[in-house]
Amino acid sequence: MAVQTSPGGMRAWRSLAFGRDGLEVAEIPRPAPGPGEMLVRVEAAALNFADLLMLDDRYQVRPERPFTPGQELAGTVIEAGADAPFSAGTRIAGKAETGGFADYALVRGDHALAVPQDFAAETAAALPVAYTTALVALTESTVVKPGERVLVLAAAGGVGLACVEVAKHLGAEVIAAAGGADKCALARRHGADATVDYRHGSLVEQVKTLTKGRGVDVVVDSLGGEATRDALRLLAWGGRLLVTGFSGGAIPQIPANKLLLKRLSAIGVYFHPEHDAAMLVRIGQKLSEMAAAGAITPHVGAVYAFDELPRALAALAERATTGKVILRVAEE
Repeated sequence: MAVQTSPGGMRAWRSLAFGRDGLEVAEIPRPAPGPGEMLVRVEAAALNFADLLMLDDRYQVRPERPFTPGQELAGTVIEAGADAPFSAGTRIAGKAETGGFADYALVRGDHALAVPQDFAAETAAALPVAYTTALVALTESTVVKPGERVLVLAAAGGVGLACVEVAKHLGAEVIAAAGGADKCALARRHGADATVDYRHGSLVEQVKTLTKGRGVDVVVDSLGGEATRDALRLLAWGGRLLVTGFSGGAIPQIPANKLLLKRLSAIGVYFHPEHDAAMLVRIGQKLSEMAAAGAITPHVGAVYAFDELPRALAALAERATTGKVILRVAEE
C-alpha cells in the first residue's frame, strides 16, 4: 500500500466511501496555511471514536468525500500563516476538524499547544482532544473543588484516563469505573483513589458501598445508555452529570424529575472553535504547563504504522485498547 510522493505532494488516508472499508491511501497536494494557521509535518496522529462516527456519517461534522480523517496530531511546524502563534520549527500538538492522517496537516493557532521537548510525538498526540475535553469538563463546564468525589466512567479510555488525572490534579477524590482488573489497575496508576469493575457486580451498588451511601458530586459520562441512568442514581444532592459522549452507542433520555428531586445538573461537554476560541487558547496554555510539570502522563495503549490505519480503527471499534491509539505517521 506504499505511496510514492512527488515534490509538493503527500500521503494521506482518504475516505472515498462510507465506513472503514472506504479508506484508501493516496497522494494529494500539501495544503497551504492561511491566516492564523500552521502547516505541520505530522509525526504521530491519535485515533478517536469521532473518527469512526465520521467515517460512518454519524458525526455532527460531515465533510464531503473525499476527505482525510484524523483530528488529533503532533509534529513540527513547517510554515506559519499570518498571525499564527507558533513559528516554523516549533513542536506542537493540535486538533484539526479533519486531515490528521496524512504527512502534513493544517492546525489553527487556537487549537495548538507547545509540546515539551522530552515528550515523544506519540505521547504528545494524545494530548489535544482527551485532555482538552477533561479540562473543559472539570474546569469550565463545572469547577471541581478539592475534596469533591468524582466518578469517571470508561476510565481506562483516552478521555477517561485524562479525566482521572485532571480530577486528581484538582484535589478531587477519584473513583474510576472500568471493565476488567487490568483496566482498573491502569486507572489506579494514573491517580484513581478507588476503582469499580463493571464486570463484577452492579456499578450502583459498588459505588454506594465505596461512598457509604452518599454517592458522588460529579460523574463524567462518556458512555450514555444505561450508564447515564446509573450515574443519575449515584449523584449526591446538587451533583453534576458531565456528558462527554455516547461511546456505548445509545443516546439516553434524561428524566427531568431525576434532576428536579436532587437539584442535579446535566451538562453537555463540548467545545467549538467559533464560540470557544479564547477558552481553547487558555486551556492549551494550561495543558502545556501541566505537561512540562509532569502533572499529566498520557497513556498510549497501542501504536500502529501509517499503513495500518484500518487495523487501528478496528481495534478502537472493538474496544480492544486502553488509553490512546496512535498512528505513527513520520517515516524513519
